[in-house]
Amino acid sequence: MISELDSVILTVDLPDHHLQKGDVGTVVLNHHDRGYEVEFVALDGETIAVVSLTPSEIRPIGKGEIPHARPVEAA
Repeated sequence: MISELDSVILTVDLPDHHLQKGDVGTVVLNHHDRGYEVEFVALDGETIAVVSLTPSEIRPIGKGEIPHARPVEAA
């Protein structure tokens, strides 16, 4: 189960928000079975987007996974 403040992985590309499948975000609000509000932050601390997502658009972080840095397209 995904809870508030959990780190999660995006499972789809969201080009309108400059996000790609595999980006790591933090759940800031859990709407339970309806979905989540997830914040995506650059490594320098700048918020890239806060997005409403369905349960199928994110997944928990798996054991042994490592994040990967990439530049974000300018808004």
